[in-house]
Amino acid sequence: MPISFRLAKFRFTVCAKDHIRFPAYKGAVFRGGFGYAFKKIVCVVKGKPCDNCMLKQKCIYAYIFETPPPEDAGMLRLYPKVPHPFVIEPPADEKLLYTPGESFPFNLILIGKAIEYLPYFIYTFTELGRQGIGKGRGKYDLTLVEGTGINDESVPIYNGQDQILTNQFPIIYSRQLQHHNGSSDNDTLHISLKTPVRLRFNGHITDILEFHVLVRNLLRRISSLSYFHCEERLEVDFKGLIEKASTIRQTHSDLHWYDWNRYSTRQEQWMSLGGVLGTVTYEGNNSEFIPFLKLGEFIHIGKGTSFGLGRYEIMKSSNK
Repeated sequence: MPISFRLAKFRFTVCAKDHIRFPAYKGAVFRGGFGYAFKKIVCVVKGKPCDNCMLKQKCIYAYIFETPPPEDAGMLRLYPKVPHPFVIEPPADEKLLYTPGESFPFNLILIGKAIEYLPYFIYTFTELGRQGIGKGRGKYDLTLVEGTGINDESVPIYNGQDQILTNQFPIIYSRQLQHHNGSSDNDTLHISLKTPVRLRFNGHITDILEFHVLVRNLLRRISSLSYFHCEERLEVDFKGLIEKASTIRQTHSDLHWYDWNRYSTRQEQWMSLGGVLGTVTYEGNNSEFIPFLKLGEFIHIGKGTSFGLGRYEIMKSSNK
């Protein structure tokens, strides 16, 4: 497990000023609206594509949303973009309509260097509330931001009244998860997929969640996030871990495919972002994988993580 891998999790609480209407998957509204507002706020070269901008290597927007591999990068040279260093977790409830005066939370996870840019995220979400979100552009006020720790303990760091931000918030390091409570204490592992999970195997999105497929995608994500955003290469025996993962059997599956689409204004096209939901159980010696799986609970797994896709939880055996 990389020593320098770090993240910070924040809970944003907003209060609706208008009726706010969400689609079936709320993450599309938060991620899409945030990206547009963020660029409008921080971009100093208006109307120019990021790829052709001379400032892209030092631009906050380019780093967060259009991150190209550094010219001297030794990994992912063939990839045009690297993983976004943030995850937006939409409200977990099933409500699609919030009325004026109702409050609701959502979470933001920042990874590595992106933690330094927290003020920009807070300011952008404040501005997004003034612009409005969802169908009908319902407005909201950002009332509170809390930093949350490894056990979900929270500390207020910003409120909408005095608009003063404190930098005293928890930083979670991957090494903390190696000894964190909640790890599986036997060979049975239950995982609940909370938002659509989009895993790639053999070049395609798959709905078959064999344990080695889960591990391949998780190691790939941790490795690239660590290298590009935490300045550390993940030094593990990838081949050996995948071989061990292949010995762990899937013994129960209650999975189904959840389909949803969104229109990307930036790409000017509809995008299909369906994924797998439900629960799955594995049997086998999983102790070596638990620290990685615990980290994955924070950073999500698979494609579309900045939309909140790929969120899962390790369940206790009694909660199968």
